[in-house]
Amino acid sequence: MKVFDNAEALARNAADWLCALALACRRDFAVCLSGGSTPRRLYELLGEPEIASRFPWNRVHWFWGDERFVPHHHPDSNYRMACVALLSRVAVPERNIHAIQTDGLSPQHGAAAYEATLKQFYGADTIVPDRPLFDVTLLGIGEDGHTASLFPGQPALEEDRRWAVAVIGATSEPRITLTYPVLNSSRDAAFLVAGAGKQEILRRAQAGDRAIPAARVRPAGRLHWFTDRRAAPG
Repeated sequence: MKVFDNAEALARNAADWLCALALACRRDFAVCLSGGSTPRRLYELLGEPEIASRFPWNRVHWFWGDERFVPHHHPDSNYRMACVALLSRVAVPERNIHAIQTDGLSPQHGAAAYEATLKQFYGADTIVPDRPLFDVTLLGIGEDGHTASLFPGQPALEEDRRWAVAVIGATSEPRITLTYPVLNSSRDAAFLVAGAGKQEILRRAQAGDRAIPAARVRPAGRLHWFTDRRAAPG
């Protein structure tokens, strides 16, 4: 676990870390994005000249770990947040942005459509353990222990066949989330956790409490925890 003095230092170090990984890779590089305020600051920093000028935008592909089932222009949209904070500010090819579709179809059909998008990018219908789908998966953790839109007690926690599913009833709006087999298909997965309100749930997650959805993330590669001092367990 890497502990930083504050959320700003956390986001800055995570942005530098992500940039270094992308630069070190000589092929296409796939990033799975998270929603939330801490990732938002990371995205803003990626778009600032210090990092943006050396980031390999042409070969980095952007995906989402989950999405609220709202139009892309809606203030609650994870797609909109990432676009405003980063993707609209830099030279990202449109073909490299792989949003979860939420217009003109049901949540279930939206999940199926995104599964098809992921399989097309991956080039196979079955995930191979030694060939991860993502290079980096960014994740957060809610005070209830959820990550992406994998909430406590929801059927999505046990899904091991589908790549993306609709989540109905866990929150006020339907959502679409990637499932554990897909989130875990990553060379590096990083939780970004800030704020004193996350300290206890972070302690439980790191202890492996399986009642905490975030604790069940087990990437094919390395698992990282970026936290500020207020969130770090004592």
